[in-house]
Order: sequence, then structure tokens, then C-alpha cells
Amino acid sequence: MSFKNKVVAITGAAGGIGQALCRHFGAAGAAIGALDRSAAVTAFAGKLNQEGIKAASAVFDIADIDAVAAAFARIEAELGAVDILVNNAGVSDVPSLAATTPADWRRMVDTNLNGAYYCAYAVLPGMTARRCGAIVNIGSVNGFGALGDPAYSAGKAGMVSLTQALAMEYGRYGIRANIICPGTVRTPIWEERVARNPEILEKLRKWYPLGRVVEPVDIARAAAFLASDAAAAITGAVLPVDCGLTAGNIVMSRELTLEDF
Repeated sequence: MSFKNKVVAITGAAGGIGQALCRHFGAAGAAIGALDRSAAVTAFAGKLNQEGIKAASAVFDIADIDAVAAAFARIEAELGAVDILVNNAGVSDVPSLAATTPADWRRMVDTNLNGAYYCAYAVLPGMTARRCGAIVNIGSVNGFGALGDPAYSAGKAGMVSLTQALAMEYGRYGIRANIICPGTVRTPIWEERVARNPEILEKLRKWYPLGRVVEPVDIARAAAFLASDAAAAITGAVLPVDCGLTAGNIVMSRELTLEDF
């Protein structure tokens, strides 16, 4: 699929999934607005340009609505109007509710949910005026049930509702909104955890029917499909990209049937 002459804004662009998203859309011809709170995104955008992918970057706090507006204005000034928004930015760093302070809760909901809304708010007027556009939100299987990281999970559950509201209200303007919900993704953060505990991914694999965890490119491919004309009739969809994790409890099934299927 081609995204030639399209401008794709991607938040959380400096991370493992974000970089995969930028490269995948860029390889398909898109100009990339690489957005992140980390200054590393500036060097990453420079590298994309060296690789032949047109890119511009902005460093900002996604929880600050004024900073979001300024960042998108900068991207549009450099690249043109945003055709596709991928809300990928997120944070998950407090494992339990007991360990979560009110400040933690506010920070994670601001980043994982409110920031996605602020970014959508920034691009919707232009998309509405042009009567076309696509928003792809990156949620999590954590949004479906209690899997730890409760503030993160609450934010991702809220993203599902936000996605459906966008689909319902803006479909009449030719704007589509969908959400991808990954399971465990092999990002640099997980590689760091593997370095500390080499057995962790082996322990996790047994919960995944495909026998592996998700790779960043798996997310990028799904996002590109949902943003493309091939998905022209798809909006409001919640798409797990989780190697089968949410299909059922495979560990319990194997125990109950005494079969290793």
C-alpha cells in the first residue's frame, strides 16, 4: 500500500513501536511528523531524512494541550496538513494499584488518554474541513481487563471509548478512527527486562497461542492497514494484535483438556 503525498503524525516516535511505525509509513512514501517528549526524536528524524524518508520532529509534553497545539502547528508548517494521526505515545511504570499515588494516576492518564485526545483535537479541524482523514490509536490488551499497571490500563480502556466516539461523530466527515490493542511487544524496554531476567519472555510465551510475543513491525503493519484505503469501510474497530492472547486462556485450556495443543 502507498502513502505517497500523505503526512503521518506519529506520537511516541522515539520508542521501539514508534520507530517501527515511522519507518513503515515512511517506506510507503509518507512524510513523517515524528513527535515525542524525548529529545532523541530530533536525531531520529534526522536519520529518517538521511534514509530518504521526509521527516520533521517536535519535542513536547503530550499532557500539555498548548504544547500539543504548537507541536502540530510546527509539523504542518514543515510538512503540510496531517492526513493520518497515530496516537502511539504511552507510559507504564507503576505495576500495582497499591503502589500508585494520585500523582502517578494523573500522569499516566494524562499521557495515555488525555494526550491522545489533545492530539486528535489538534488535527480534527483540518481533517473535517478536507472531509477525510484517519486516526489510529495504539491501545493495549490491558484495556480489556486487569493485567497490572492499573493507571495505564485505565487510560488504555478510555482510549477504546475515545476511538469509538471519534468514529461515531466524525464518520460523516470522512474521518475514520480505529484502535490497535497489542499484547507484549518486544521493544527495547522489554530487552532491558530480558537482560535482567533472561527467562521472562519464555515464561510469557506459554500464554500466547502463536508461541511468541509481538514485534514492533507487527503493530506498524496493522496501523498501516487501518490507515489505508484498504480499510475504507472500517471505523470504530478494536483490533487486538496480541499473538492470540485474548482469544482465550490457553494455559487453562491445556490444563483442563490435558492436551498440549
